[in-house]
Amino acid sequence: MSGEISLDTNIVIRLLKNDPLVTKKLASSTNFFLPIPVIAELLFAPKNSSRIKENIVIYNEFIDFCNVLNITRETADHYSTIRLDLKKRGCPIPENDLWIASVCKEHAFPLATGDYHFDNVHGLKIIKL
Repeated sequence: MSGEISLDTNIVIRLLKNDPLVTKKLASSTNFFLPIPVIAELLFAPKNSSRIKENIVIYNEFIDFCNVLNITRETADHYSTIRLDLKKRGCPIPENDLWIASVCKEHAFPLATGDYHFDNVHGLKIIKL
């Protein structure tokens, strides 16, 4: 796997825990991208942990290493399309994941994730880890 790739929260956490599968699969990627909802979830994780100070440093260093994918009006358009499609098919996904999928579709970046519900988002490039 090479090139530009967007990371879901669960992949970042596995990467920071040195998960060998994730580390190996992402080793050849050149640019990591984090959608804003992923960053929000990553900033929440250390605040919700028993080692707040240490984890905040680790998570912020990783976030600073990556490129940020902001939410735009185009993202919102993708969001509305994806959400309506999933609603019609009776397979909703969590709110933050709707935004993550929308940002990835906007930029045409594949999403590395361990979540299977992203399979329901038409046109989203997924890398399962």
